[in-house]
Amino acid sequence: MDPQYQLLAELEADFDRLIDAVVHLADAYAANPSPAWALGDEAIDAQWLRRALTDFWYQDGQDGRETRTYVAIIVASDELMNHVHAVNAQKTQFAATLKRIRESSPQLIAEAKAVLPFRHPVLHDHLRGQGLARLHLKQCWRHLPIADAPLAKVRLAWYTSGRSIKRLSVADAEAKLKRMDVDASHIRIQLRKLGDIPDGEPLAQIQQQAPVMRANLFFREALEDGRTRRAMNLPLPLFIPDPALKLPHRNDPPTAPPATRTRAKRSDQKIEETPFLPSLRVYRYRNPSLQLAEERERKQDKESDARDV
Repeated sequence: MDPQYQLLAELEADFDRLIDAVVHLADAYAANPSPAWALGDEAIDAQWLRRALTDFWYQDGQDGRETRTYVAIIVASDELMNHVHAVNAQKTQFAATLKRIRESSPQLIAEAKAVLPFRHPVLHDHLRGQGLARLHLKQCWRHLPIADAPLAKVRLAWYTSGRSIKRLSVADAEAKLKRMDVDASHIRIQLRKLGDIPDGEPLAQIQQQAPVMRANLFFREALEDGRTRRAMNLPLPLFIPDPALKLPHRNDPPTAPPATRTRAKRSDQKIEETPFLPSLRVYRYRNPSLQLAEERERKQDKESDARDV
């Protein structure tokens, strides 16, 4: 078999095993339902869980960088937790095979998205009933959140200020702009602006992230390392191992994120507020020299650590 299609066959097998693991988890919950809560007090049963964990589809108008969330809390017996870990293990395997494909045969990604949705009967209702056929790969491999130990309480809040920042050089930014329509006036203006700054100045490319439910977990007893709490995002139901099957105390957050930013802006922001290159979402640093100095210091620390090993 062609090595490329051998990889695709591996991904198909991984996908089948992932779906089977999800079905087994939902069946185990149906056989022995445990206390649970979902945002908006939606009733949780095996059907809800199966639907949440097999939602692998793009919806019309959905940004490819965004994923849908299913905010819920489920306390789990040892048996149910074994199924949860099995699902996450299959998600890890699926992600690993997908990474190999992206690195060696990225052209197969489109074919995988077309083929995988039709491989398992449990997904056919999605396809027939909703006309969904575009697979959202991240929604396939994102892990189920798991608490480290039984919890005393959970505090939930929408986090709307998240963003990812990628460092770009002037040359990187120029190359990205030149891949756009260089005859367009707004691109020419940005290229001229870029030519007016020093070649060595670092730039920041910023991507605002979709609102996410953030959970602060408070353990019933301190962990072995002394920690008493942990924070994590909840894109999918949080599973809490607890032989007592007792739901922790929780607050009731709003069912939708706030329309506007709720946190005050920091007074020591390192990045300018106005985009320097709007087409790339690229900003200048307020103090480029400081950024370069900090970067040199980090590089020196890494080199020193490597020599010490």
